[in-house]
Amino acid sequence: MNPSELRKILYEGERIVLGTCVVSPSTKWPGLIADCGLDFVFIDTEHIALNRETVSWMCRTYTSMGLPPLVRIPTQDPDDATVVLDDGAAGVIIPYVEQPEVVRSMVGASKMRPLKGRRLREALNGEDLDPELRTYIENHNDGHILLTNIESVPAMENLDMILAEKGLDCVLIGPHDLSTSLGVPEQYDHPRFLEACALILGKARAAGIGAGIHHWLPPQKQMQFVEMGANLLIHKADAIFVSEGLGNEVSQLRDLLGQESPYSQSGNVTI
Repeated sequence: MNPSELRKILYEGERIVLGTCVVSPSTKWPGLIADCGLDFVFIDTEHIALNRETVSWMCRTYTSMGLPPLVRIPTQDPDDATVVLDDGAAGVIIPYVEQPEVVRSMVGASKMRPLKGRRLREALNGEDLDPELRTYIENHNDGHILLTNIESVPAMENLDMILAEKGLDCVLIGPHDLSTSLGVPEQYDHPRFLEACALILGKARAAGIGAGIHHWLPPQKQMQFVEMGANLLIHKADAIFVSEGLGNEVSQLRDLLGQESPYSQSGNVTI
């Protein structure tokens, strides 16, 4: 799948696209990930310590394998969005957005480059571009995907205005931060959390753009988000799979050896 195909699917909503969070920059990883049947990968630079060269290597490697990389940047700075796109990202995820103006500035960084400075500000404010320049800009940025994290009560309050920003392709729920903002931290079965998810996902699909969530619940429980309207699922992370798999089997070995196991599955997940 290429970035343009992924973006088209997000708008059409007829198919659910699946990805996972990849935090390991090991050269062994891409070949393993590519055999897992995913549609894309999520690379997080907000919570994970990855430098620019490493992120670029990961982006270009996964792209060559048909897995468009969606990169969450650590700030709401448009320059950070431009950097990861220059380095090979298919899409940019803006963290913790609460105001439509943030989305607008990111549209400029992801959908209107190489316009910059005053010329870009004028275009974002509605000034018409001549047809030749507009065609060039659209072709230059074709395939760039813009996603925004919706993960707080203020973001929900401003959701209609955020969704009205032309150029936004998908909203992505961050469950940990959203549940915390709602006052029910990590209570993912709480009615308040589920009602919020249904509101966000439903409004995004009604606006004609993609609706996604990154969660670490078992697959059966993630189907509830699909029923709410999600057409993009980021399932767990490579680090979680390693922790769960290794922890479970070491625990089994200790049981067989008659040893007490310190392993617990209640580890904190904040990706």
